[in-house]
Amino acid sequence: MTRAEFAPDLKLTTMTDEIFQCTMRIERPAAEVFAWHERPGAFARLNPPWERVEVTAHHGGIRDGARVTLRTKVGPAWAGWEILHRDYIAGRQFRDVQVHGPFAKWEHLHLIEPAGPTACVLTDEIHYRLPGGVVGRWGGAGFVRRKLERTFAYRHAVTKADLERAQPGEKKRVLISGGSGLIGRALTAFLQTQGHEVRRLVRSQPQGRDEFRWHPAKGEIDPAALAGVDAVVNLSGENIAGGRWTAARKAEILASRLESTRTLASAIAALAPAARPEVLVSASGVGFYGERGDDPMGDEEKRGTGFLADVVEAWEREALALEKLGLRTVCVRTGVVLTPAGGALAKMAPIFRAGLGGRIGSGRQWMSWIGPDDLLAIYTRAICDRSWRGAFNAVAPGPVTNAEFAATLGRVLHRPAVLPLPAWALRFVFGQMGEETVLGSVRAVPGKLEQTGFSFRQPSLEGALRHVLGLQTDGSGARAPRLHP
Repeated sequence: MTRAEFAPDLKLTTMTDEIFQCTMRIERPAAEVFAWHERPGAFARLNPPWERVEVTAHHGGIRDGARVTLRTKVGPAWAGWEILHRDYIAGRQFRDVQVHGPFAKWEHLHLIEPAGPTACVLTDEIHYRLPGGVVGRWGGAGFVRRKLERTFAYRHAVTKADLERAQPGEKKRVLISGGSGLIGRALTAFLQTQGHEVRRLVRSQPQGRDEFRWHPAKGEIDPAALAGVDAVVNLSGENIAGGRWTAARKAEILASRLESTRTLASAIAALAPAARPEVLVSASGVGFYGERGDDPMGDEEKRGTGFLADVVEAWEREALALEKLGLRTVCVRTGVVLTPAGGALAKMAPIFRAGLGGRIGSGRQWMSWIGPDDLLAIYTRAICDRSWRGAFNAVAPGPVTNAEFAATLGRVLHRPAVLPLPAWALRFVFGQMGEETVLGSVRAVPGKLEQTGFSFRQPSLEGALRHVLGLQTDGSGARAPRLHP
């Protein structure tokens, strides 16, 4: 992202009030960009993955009088916010005003101005005042300024890419299982801002019209969940890297995937052919290939050996059985998803920030990774593109060795990455789980994705890490310039 694309500015207006303003040109009509902001999921889509923010209540959209209640992590403590929307002008602007929260004053204007019939300029302008008067400003002004620059660089990059890369076509009604998980929450927000309708299957009591009860271990599902649905996305499954693989845990990992897929498949098969969804998109993993050393693994390669390979093969078999009914089925074989919100990067980033990171074992094992935005786009394409069938490697085109990954993460965080973790220590703590998930080598490549013309947002590892960690560059690899008051 260049300075011309993202232009932050900070102005001192009084001894205690400041204004932060940034602008971005988007090659989409103003009405389309405004509609994107009005859709459910927009707030979640714009929330940076490194921030700890939870929405506890949201009523009324963005029109005057609507309120949002949330809590955010500020240092070691949680801070509550209540935001009131006002100054709504359809197609042009709305404003967020803090009613209660950590600032002495906070007013955020979202302004969308036409730049011809096919483009617009998005401006975010925030008037804020820090608590504590002069002392608060002296102690926190720099921190807040840097936080705003980092946050809005990310928000504008996401907004611009989501709108300019949006795929035309009919909007779908999508049912998601596993919607409360890391990928499920992100996919829900992404689909909603793209104009699709999302329903979620939940094990607890449904909290709204878009939630439906199910109990996959018993094979039970509310029949109303599938009524009028165009696509089903199955993300359910026990966390593979959640702990050492005991016999009981391995059984739970396998059962959680088979039970959820069978429950969905049985419910779909029970429908009249005309009432069935068009497609089942099922999560899967590159663990299908097992330990394969340096050999590139395309989508058509045979399965490997090991516990993960056994699980993935059985998981995909349950999903692909629906092809006998003429239902299009897609299995998304996902690599390591790079996000500080959870998973491998969330565990590694604090270690590397402390200067304690480095390669694991020999560092020669291959790591197949994917940026979260690209993964969401893959799922959306699988839902909407009728030519997609079978298994797809959901990985970036540049797999790296573990040593290369460690060096890149260290460089992005400006920390040394020279302290290796011995393989024996990982095996001692995690056993087979560490052996297969961290020390195992899978060099998966996105052959079928590239054949379909899929365009990656973050094809390089460094670019992907900088994006999700909020360490943007100017496109040349250097840190983007920062404006000062």
